[in-house]
Amino acid sequence: MSELSYACGPASAPLLGDTIGANLDRTIAAGPDHDALVDRATGRRWTYHAVGAAVDALATGLAAHGIGRGDRVGIWAPNCAEWYLVQYATAKLGAILVNINPAYRTAELEYVLGQAGVRALIAAPEFKSSDYVAMIEEVRPTCPALEQVLILGTPQWQQVAETAPDPDRLAAIAATLSADDPINIQYTSGTTGFPKGATLSHHNILNNGFFVGELCGYTGADRICVPVPYYHCFGMVMGNLAATSHGAAVVIPAPSFDPAATLAAVAAEQCTSLYGVPTMFIAMLAELDAGANHDLSSLRTGIMAGSPCPVEVMKRVIDRMGMTEVSICYGMTETSPVSTQTRRDDSIERRTATVGRVGPHLEVKVIDPDTGRTVGRGEPGELCTRGYSVMLGYWDQPDKTAEAIDAARWMHTGDIGVMDDDGYLSVTGRIKDMVIRGGENIYPREIEEFLYTHPDIVDAQVIGVPDEKYGEELMAWVRLREGAAPLDAETLRDFCAGRLAHYKIPRYVHVVDEFPMTVTGKVRKAEMRELATELLG
Repeated sequence: MSELSYACGPASAPLLGDTIGANLDRTIAAGPDHDALVDRATGRRWTYHAVGAAVDALATGLAAHGIGRGDRVGIWAPNCAEWYLVQYATAKLGAILVNINPAYRTAELEYVLGQAGVRALIAAPEFKSSDYVAMIEEVRPTCPALEQVLILGTPQWQQVAETAPDPDRLAAIAATLSADDPINIQYTSGTTGFPKGATLSHHNILNNGFFVGELCGYTGADRICVPVPYYHCFGMVMGNLAATSHGAAVVIPAPSFDPAATLAAVAAEQCTSLYGVPTMFIAMLAELDAGANHDLSSLRTGIMAGSPCPVEVMKRVIDRMGMTEVSICYGMTETSPVSTQTRRDDSIERRTATVGRVGPHLEVKVIDPDTGRTVGRGEPGELCTRGYSVMLGYWDQPDKTAEAIDAARWMHTGDIGVMDDDGYLSVTGRIKDMVIRGGENIYPREIEEFLYTHPDIVDAQVIGVPDEKYGEELMAWVRLREGAAPLDAETLRDFCAGRLAHYKIPRYVHVVDEFPMTVTGKVRKAEMRELATELLG
């Protein structure tokens, strides 16, 4: 019998047992004069000592306004220094920070405020085309729990944020907090229906940020450029908490992703690490190809996550951007988020063909989704994970929690994975994204990887569309390089012929300028399938 697809992460360091506030205080004491935070858009910067003072002032101000342990505090803003400060100030009070997607419209805002029972909302006045103040006023009558609204930049906000810190009061509050308290609600970017609120504790996210940073080799000398959104785990956990648990600095290049601003921030601040989803790195490489001249020699590492990285993109990130130790992470909001990660000395092949090995203090296994039994190495099945990172549950939705987390506390990811003999995992897609054509199980990732080898294709996504004969057929959505010749289905089929099994060759091709995306850079394949059905009639 072959070895089963189960692995447990080695523990190089013990789990952290403190709260986020206590961990931040420890970092401040160890290096008060180290840079902690740089907000490039406003030209402001803080040392760890200054961050500590600002966090304590804001926490004292919020406490004076009646915010305490267990109260839900919403944050609705793009990336900015205030977002960072609110994250740590609410943690010091034991309040539960509710992350609200900056792209939400009124129906989504109303749902989240109501579902989480948000008592206080901290918001930017506006973002892009959204007038946040007007939108909040529109939904307020239907959100009875919402007692307070603080708009960033107003005199009322300044008064709260600049309250004289009360160390005795904060120490008394800290004594009542537990590392297992819920501290954060993050709404999963579901592609159908309303999102669910993954509820996470200090212990969940502090440890996940710490161990991601450990595997990246972070120290107090590192400077992490974070262009990924704070409202998502990628920004606030893998960015902020990885940094503060190691005494590293966070650099915010812009309120939302801008490739030119990001590259300029890396160069100006001598960043050693850079985060992004593959589409962000593709955009930055295009900026460099177009003649942008930035000194990126300080870059050593970084994290690519959110979706699989094409081999050619990874090679260029290492060669052109100098990120020789760049790491691939895999996870989900419900697991704080990272479950597996590539290591600094892994080959390019490992970093593109796999999502690495299980992280410290965590377990992963691959099961047959029908029987629940662990499958053998090399066999595909549903990826499950267990350990400190698994969420407390979906906020106020015990039925949904029970569907995702089984009685033995295994989180069922809904992803199809394969574990090799060395414990490395490959994720071939979502169970719901798998295409069944004429009885053949087809994993879109394999075809997408092949399409990247076409000289004119810069990005590709493959979906299944309904078909009378085969049940489902394959459709490729592709983005072409500038100046490329037109590409139709027949031309693409000729390219694939003899190199892909006939049943894996897309029948339909749709050329687009961009894919439907979530704010975190995940492609909305459900939306693509709906659009494809309309396109194909």
